[in-house]
Amino acid sequence: MSVKKELFGKTKGGEDIYAYTIEHAHISARVINYGAALVNLCVPDKNGTMQDIVLGYDDADGYFVNGCFFGALVAPVANRTAGAEFSLDGVTYHLPVNDGPNNLHTDHDTGAHKKIWKAIEGEDFVTFTLFVPDGEYGLPGNKNMSVTYSVTDANGLRIHYHITSDRETILNPTNHAYFNLDGHNSGDILGQYLQIFSFGFTAVGEGSIPTGEIRGVEGTPFDFLVEKPIGRDIDADDEQLKITGGFDHNFCIEGYEGDGKLLHAAMAFSTRSGRQMDVYTTLPGVQFYAGNYVDGEKGKEGAVYGKRDGFCLETQYYPDTIHHSSFPGYVFGPDNVYDSTTEYRFSIR
Repeated sequence: MSVKKELFGKTKGGEDIYAYTIEHAHISARVINYGAALVNLCVPDKNGTMQDIVLGYDDADGYFVNGCFFGALVAPVANRTAGAEFSLDGVTYHLPVNDGPNNLHTDHDTGAHKKIWKAIEGEDFVTFTLFVPDGEYGLPGNKNMSVTYSVTDANGLRIHYHITSDRETILNPTNHAYFNLDGHNSGDILGQYLQIFSFGFTAVGEGSIPTGEIRGVEGTPFDFLVEKPIGRDIDADDEQLKITGGFDHNFCIEGYEGDGKLLHAAMAFSTRSGRQMDVYTTLPGVQFYAGNYVDGEKGKEGAVYGKRDGFCLETQYYPDTIHHSSFPGYVFGPDNVYDSTTEYRFSIR
């Protein structure tokens, strides 16, 4: 294993942006210290050909905007918070209002995915760290955030998150990578297969905010208990799909007990390339987003990404948990450190 460091660009303020490539026998991951973003992920197909299977940009300029959050490390709080506010211990905190009346992904313009992180290189990993002061984004607590990317002997990309805060606050980071198992520039993902190990999902209402109901998947378009093509039911006559323009929902992972065990959350497979990706996480939820709103985005190697050219499997706590006491809690503080692991493992079927 090895880590190769190279200049990737500069911020508008003149700060250096570096790319770090972590290589193992059959996997290569490239991450940058701007936003701790995943830029490239190369794995072999059934013929042994290495291809990049995540959507993204060739240079730093793309990540300065990145309205689709390609490969972004979204933090401190990913997904949606109703009304862009929440209360802890009788105090109400206000987040940026950036998605109708709600908050989405903390802050689009100055969130963690738009910051330079400090980098620590190891033999087979890169750790990025970022300090978020008390009050930034409206969140309480001085937060020391770290995310470690590493590749494993099981042909996996492992992402380990660790966050401490000196006050109680809400935390829910994730990686927003878009996958296409036939290659990042190979068109839509509707014929690729997906299985999600979940009997229920968090139903949403207006603004894609969870209602609090965990709805059973059986007999609905959301039933991925047996693998099926992503496109089979994506345009079904279903009110949940109409709200979000296709799949963009949190699935509740079976077997979650909050004990830090890696759970098998999902599996994706392409008959064309033979690639299989298995997703494991210590978290209770996974957001399956089918790229419904990607539209003419100029990406790597001259590619133009369109609607549903990539899918996301974002491991997480359930969205808007702070407003739903029945959801697994995501309040952390001095006596409750945030720590989670997610791994994407690759094989050939």
